[in-house]
Amino acid sequence: MAITAKQVKELRERTGAGVMDAKKALVEVDGDMDKAIEYLHDKGMAKAAKKADRVAAEGLTGVCVAGNVAALTEINSETDFVSQNEKFVNLVKDVTKTIAEGKPANAEEANELKMADGKTLAQSFVDATATIGEKIVLRRFALEEKTDDQEFGTYQHNGGQIGVITVLEGADAAMAKHLAMHIAAMKPKVISPDELDDDFITEQLALMNHKIDQDNESRALVHKKPLPHLVYGSEKQLTDDVLAKAKEDIKAELKEEGKPEKIWDRIIPGKMQRFIDDNTQVDKQFAVLSQDYIMDDSKTVGEFLKDNGAKLVAFKRFEVGEGIEKKQEDFAAEVREQMK
Repeated sequence: MAITAKQVKELRERTGAGVMDAKKALVEVDGDMDKAIEYLHDKGMAKAAKKADRVAAEGLTGVCVAGNVAALTEINSETDFVSQNEKFVNLVKDVTKTIAEGKPANAEEANELKMADGKTLAQSFVDATATIGEKIVLRRFALEEKTDDQEFGTYQHNGGQIGVITVLEGADAAMAKHLAMHIAAMKPKVISPDELDDDFITEQLALMNHKIDQDNESRALVHKKPLPHLVYGSEKQLTDDVLAKAKEDIKAELKEEGKPEKIWDRIIPGKMQRFIDDNTQVDKQFAVLSQDYIMDDSKTVGEFLKDNGAKLVAFKRFEVGEGIEKKQEDFAAEVREQMK
C-alpha cells in the first residue's frame, strides 16, 4: 500500500515522531493510523528501556503559576544540548503546567496526569525519549500554595538551570521576585537558623575550619598571621552563657589595651556584634533570613523583610543536576577506542 505525505504529516502531528519513523510505522501496518500510533508507542517504550540505565543530569527547571498554586520541576536529559531543543523546552513548559493544575501528591500521581494532548506524563516522557534520542525524565517537582493575601515570586536563572519559587506575606510581586533572585544566587537550604539540624551545623563548622587551615598554610608562606578557628557556627549555639563569657572576654581585652572604662559601653556593642557575626557563619550560608541581602547588603534578609513589614512563608530552589554524580567523559580515550 502506498503511504501518502498527508498520512505521514498526520501521524507526526499526533505522535511527534520523525518523518522516517512515521513513514516506516505506516508501512509496517499498511497505513492503519491507530496501529501506527501503537507501533510507535511500542518502539518508544523499547528505546526508553534501552536508555533506562543512562545518567541524565542535564536539562532544565520549569516554573508555572496556576492561581494560588505554583509548581517547580526539574526535567533531565543526558546532554546540555537537549536543553536548547524546542521539543524539550516545550515539554518542560507543558509538564510543569500540568503539574501545577493537577497538584499531584507524588511521582506516581504525577505520571498519571493527562497532558493537553491526552497523553499521560509517563507516556510523554517515553515519546520524548524516542523522538529526541536521549533519556528524558522528570526527576522531581515541588508545589507551593498561597492565600489570596500572599504573593508568589518566581525566577529562573541561566535559561532555566536554576529555578526558584517564593511565597511572601505583606509583600508585592516585585519584592517576592527579588527574594527569589537572592535565593537563586545564595543557595540557602532553610528559612531560619532554627531549622538547621545540630549535626549539620557541626559538620559544616568542621568543613569551614578545614578551609581556614588550608588558608593558613598559604598565609604562613607569606608570613601572615594565621586566622583563628571558628568556635560556633549558628545562633542556636550562642546561649546566654556563651554571650556572657564573650562580653567578659571583650572587657578583659579592653582593659589589657588600656581603654578607659568610661568608653567601654560605646565599644562593647560593636565587638559583640562582630563576635556574633563571626560565629554564625553556618547560618549565613544556609539560612536565608541570616544572609546579607544581595539587593541591600547593609541588611540581612530578615532585617530587610522586617523593615518592610513582610514575611517569607516558604521557598523552593532547584538547580539542574545537583546531587547527581555525573559521568566523567575521557574524550581522548573515546577517540582512541574508536580508532581501534
